[in-house]
Amino acid sequence: MNFFKSLLASILGCFIVIGMFILVGVIFLMAMTLGSDEKYNLKENTVLTLKLEGVLAERVNSNPIMEMLGLSETNQIGLNDVLASIKKAKENDKIKGIYIDARMFYASGASLKEIRDQLADFKTSGKFIVAYSDTYLQGCYYLSSVADKVIMNPQGNLDLHGLSASPTFYKGLLDKIGIEMQIFKVGTFKSAVEPFMLDKMSDANREQVTSYINDMWSTITGDISESRKMSVEKINLITDSLGLFRKPETCVKDGLLDTLMYEPAVKEYIKTLVGVEETKDIRFASIKDMTTVEFKEPSKSEDIIAVLYAEGSITNGSSKEGITDERFVKEIEKLKDNDKVKAVVFRVNSPGGSAYASEQIWKAISDLKEKKPVVVSMGDYAASGGYYISCNASKIIAQPNTLTGSIGIFGMFPNFEGISKKVGLSYDNVKTNKMSDFGDTTRPMREDEKAAMQNYIERGYDLFLTRCSEGRGISKDSLDKIAQGRVWTGAQALKIGLVDALGNLDTAIKEAAKLAELEDYGLRSFPKMEDFWSSLFNNQKEEMTTKALKEYLGSDYHLFKTIKEIKEQDFIQARMPYDIDIR
Repeated sequence: MNFFKSLLASILGCFIVIGMFILVGVIFLMAMTLGSDEKYNLKENTVLTLKLEGVLAERVNSNPIMEMLGLSETNQIGLNDVLASIKKAKENDKIKGIYIDARMFYASGASLKEIRDQLADFKTSGKFIVAYSDTYLQGCYYLSSVADKVIMNPQGNLDLHGLSASPTFYKGLLDKIGIEMQIFKVGTFKSAVEPFMLDKMSDANREQVTSYINDMWSTITGDISESRKMSVEKINLITDSLGLFRKPETCVKDGLLDTLMYEPAVKEYIKTLVGVEETKDIRFASIKDMTTVEFKEPSKSEDIIAVLYAEGSITNGSSKEGITDERFVKEIEKLKDNDKVKAVVFRVNSPGGSAYASEQIWKAISDLKEKKPVVVSMGDYAASGGYYISCNASKIIAQPNTLTGSIGIFGMFPNFEGISKKVGLSYDNVKTNKMSDFGDTTRPMREDEKAAMQNYIERGYDLFLTRCSEGRGISKDSLDKIAQGRVWTGAQALKIGLVDALGNLDTAIKEAAKLAELEDYGLRSFPKMEDFWSSLFNNQKEEMTTKALKEYLGSDYHLFKTIKEIKEQDFIQARMPYDIDIR
């Protein structure tokens, strides 16, 4: 009997070992397939398809493990990949045009304009751009309106509704549960703390938000007006009539669309533009396909312009998520010491964050600037801490609808005394000195503590003003009048001296080349994206947790992430209002 037990155990053990080998083999083969560098074979009569679906980010790094588990961020598109695809399509004769397939696409105004500007440049090649959508969301329509032919499904809708800003206020909720947020700030317009102390916008905040969303809308309507040969007044009349519910035929009559077609008919129309007999003779290349296609004439120069991407909230530490001071200081120091790097374009897309971390990155950028030109290219946001780390650059380039400025600072301390009493908790304390219990969240702060804290915040604001004053060559008194935590658009910032010019990433790269006196140069992106094997073997725990939280919290994940950052990082923040939703 024991013999048969041993035999069965041995057989079972063999099966387990064999199964493990098979599993490892399958994973290895899948990994090799996902990690292969196979190039896309670009053929004649190709049309680049810009399938605009999902969420736009500055750059997207795929994770093979998450892809195999079906948990990857497949709904993310990298702005860098979109722009590169359009550039390659312009210079490659095998690509005859671009087909914009507009779907449920979420991107902020400056990023949309970045793509739109690149499409406008593509049109100078004489190649066609055709846009189609079942239903045009406002952002996608703004982007698509640059096309030669704008087409919509006969049963579709076109959504033009204008912009609105909708902050959420938590004071009433906090009062009910017994939590008091003790606020310290400098800046009349520094409104990031308002949701915790008010139940509606302050007059100052309403003034600034009204100013910047109207300026952003004027950029959108101005560009649509130019492309569609319509007056801005007419566009606003259509917008005021809630265009989403207008008949598709009316949209054509008004000039927003060129024609109505079902998608198969659009492919037939593209066939005539390409000049082939059958639709099957057209080859449609995706954005992903184009990532493996080389530029037609890549530079052979050893001189490099580095593009350093900084996206997200600014925090302390070395995490790869967002803009962490330790990580970015190291990256900047490497670029400073790299003799092949002749200039740096600092691509900033950040609403701010930790004031301390912002100061560390500012210092690193200042040291870098002493050795080589640094040109800032602002994305959707470069405000508060995002402006702090930008202000000392050699030149600053922003999009007209970038949100920037917000030169101000604040601190928040919670007081849980109320909620403690509600649930029956009490506390006691023994201390050696008067201030030994500073930061105790179970009681309200004393007046002397509040005075010390406010003084500290004001010193931080003065330092922020000093950095910006020295970087921009504006006196502190003059700068203080346009600071005070106020948010400006890029177009407004140009008029008051906070930026040097309006333009896109290419504009910044050309300016960097000019300052470095480079005729020929290569481009490199930093921080370097993880290669396949690094991504494969890195700890997946944080990414899987983030994915689960995003699925569970939905649109509230951004708020959760910001509160978590403030809780874990500095209580002193240089940050934009983070809960305003501009739609």
